[in-house]
Amino acid sequence: MKIVFLGTPEFSVMALDAIIRSGHEVAAVVTMPDKPSGRGMHLQQSAVKKYALEHHLKVLQPEKLKDEQFIFELKQINADINVVIAFRMLPEVVWNMPKFGTMNLHASLLPDYRGAAPINWAIINGDTKSGVCTFLLKHEIDTGDILLKQEVEIGEDTNAGELHDTLMQVGAEVVVKSLEMIQNGNYITESQPQFAGKLAPKIFKQDCQIDWSKSCSSIYNLIRGLSPYPAAHSQLHGKGIKIFKASKEIIPHQYEMGKAFSDGKTYLKYACSDGFISVIELQLEGKKKMLVDEFLRGYKWID
Repeated sequence: MKIVFLGTPEFSVMALDAIIRSGHEVAAVVTMPDKPSGRGMHLQQSAVKKYALEHHLKVLQPEKLKDEQFIFELKQINADINVVIAFRMLPEVVWNMPKFGTMNLHASLLPDYRGAAPINWAIINGDTKSGVCTFLLKHEIDTGDILLKQEVEIGEDTNAGELHDTLMQVGAEVVVKSLEMIQNGNYITESQPQFAGKLAPKIFKQDCQIDWSKSCSSIYNLIRGLSPYPAAHSQLHGKGIKIFKASKEIIPHQYEMGKAFSDGKTYLKYACSDGFISVIELQLEGKKKMLVDEFLRGYKWID
């Protein structure tokens, strides 16, 4: 089939590569405009654009998705289907243009975790399974009829980065299978219930703040669900600290919640409502990310 692919981050790239390897024609790649980033504020290309240029694919980067020139170019391409993965919300004039409409890959088992951060929230909520699904776009976000689902397990120690990589690989396979089903006319869609039991809104800074009055398990899941980015954060002697990896110890105690303990050499732990969170990997503001023993060797502990 002739495909227009719409996506931006690394998560989209593996599926784009799988589509090309499966023999479909990617007539154009649509991605976000280059954005200034870093200290020098140099323009940065998206992961999808970098891949597209390396493989000599046509790249479109509209500022506005209703731009007349962009719509004209899409009409000239006359694609059989759009495939969208981790992109912006599309206007109907775009998603309804191709013969087969627009297929989306979402990193959850819909209808759960509609929204921008399904991978993070599944782990933050302590779920033991996640997955991907493909569906055909319609007006309301993440509500279209489902084509295929693929479930994966979330291990007790799995973090958001590890689940992201697993779902990226599984998702690429599911996208190719879904395109084959559509091309062969051999598919039955499943409508989604209107109610979504769990939502996945965009994560803001306040969502990353550790509340030490909560349980060990809740805090442990928050740390996993925000690692490696944007990372759970707290304070250590008045300075900001990001925690990327930790372990939990559920045990009764009488300490003030949020109190930090260390021998100054090998461990750093915080008291919470039903035990302690031991920090394994961290980053103090202004410093690099490091393991706790490496950090403590260069840190003067204050009791």
